[in-house]
Amino acid sequence: MNFDDTPQEAEFRAIARAWLDANAPKELEADLKKSGFASMNVGGRDPIQVSKAWQKKKQEAGWACLHWPKEYGGRGATPIERVIWGQEEGVFGALSGTFTIGHGMCGPTIMAWASEEHKRRLLPPMASGEHIWCQLFSEPAGGSDLAGLRTRAEQDASGDWIINGQKIWTSGAQHSDYGILITRTDPNVPKHKGLTMFWLDMKSPGVEVRPIKQANGQSSFNEVYFTDVRIPDDQRLGAVGDGWKVSLTTLMNERLSIGSGMPTGFPELFDYCMNLQTMDGPAIDDAAVRSRLAQYAVKASGLKYTGMRAISALSKGETPGPENSIGKLVAGATMQDLAMFALDLQGQAGVLNGEDQPEAASRFQAMLLRSPATRVEGGTDEILRNIIAERVLGLPGDIRVDKDVAFKDIPTSGRS
Repeated sequence: MNFDDTPQEAEFRAIARAWLDANAPKELEADLKKSGFASMNVGGRDPIQVSKAWQKKKQEAGWACLHWPKEYGGRGATPIERVIWGQEEGVFGALSGTFTIGHGMCGPTIMAWASEEHKRRLLPPMASGEHIWCQLFSEPAGGSDLAGLRTRAEQDASGDWIINGQKIWTSGAQHSDYGILITRTDPNVPKHKGLTMFWLDMKSPGVEVRPIKQANGQSSFNEVYFTDVRIPDDQRLGAVGDGWKVSLTTLMNERLSIGSGMPTGFPELFDYCMNLQTMDGPAIDDAAVRSRLAQYAVKASGLKYTGMRAISALSKGETPGPENSIGKLVAGATMQDLAMFALDLQGQAGVLNGEDQPEAASRFQAMLLRSPATRVEGGTDEILRNIIAERVLGLPGDIRVDKDVAFKDIPTSGRS
């Protein structure tokens, strides 16, 4: 493959670079470079407001959601132009993290399944950052089995749907204006067939969001409770009972969004090892250290070119497929292993996590504390391996004894 820009791509890159040079919030650059993993350093400013301001500025100039159609707030750009923009935006791209779920997962689902009226109403404010979206999928009793969800949606005489239940691990719910919600509407059919998807206003009566305190001190995940929440039928996405089919649109885009953009921490580790002095001399002079760095370099390179393969598929108009699970599976495990190796190199200093820690060192502590969540969100390692085995490699599927059993008849803990 030739990775050089074509003349058209070079022209696009020059235009993007010129606009960024004139408009990027340079006053935030130094702080953003110091950000730890899964956190955003904006020098004490409100990260949500800073992110919204940058997103709005991009949208007004035609640089938001580049691949979306113009009528929905995008630019109508090609997939490769989207990649070029990401390369040029660089560190300022971290300001878009607030909108990753909306732009990368909810937006494509709304675009594929909502009415034209709702697309034109919901997508432009999503693209501009005016509205933040979340994805209400996981549940306490379901674990990694999304189809085992128990949040109920029952239609009343008016035609509205009444929602009761609980979701968990919902990223960014405490900041969200809207969300997409998958529910169970028919317990009398097998679990994959009785689901229905909706979009809803997160400020609706009966919606309660409770942030979860994580090991790293942050609260990016939430519990969300629904008590007699009323959703009009015109906010349904797809047909009644087609929720699983609709959710696949979200899940395929989720794994593409997460896997293609997930850092492993390799550049930071390499720089750290180049400057670290151990009792035996520079860390980089240690053959064992160089061997580990080589292993991480190979994985980082593999992730890079696997991502490019996905980009090539998108450029041909293909839908994101199950192969995008590879990126997330490898990146998540690599990140955790790499962080543990970095802490091993630090020795006793590796247990420290105070504000006085050197930035390069404390970054690995933050990475390690966040990495278990990274390996769960967007599909656990076990789920991703099954997807890759069955849908990419064509291996026999797991035996699923409840596949054709009505959901209400599936045994649960404490019930025969």
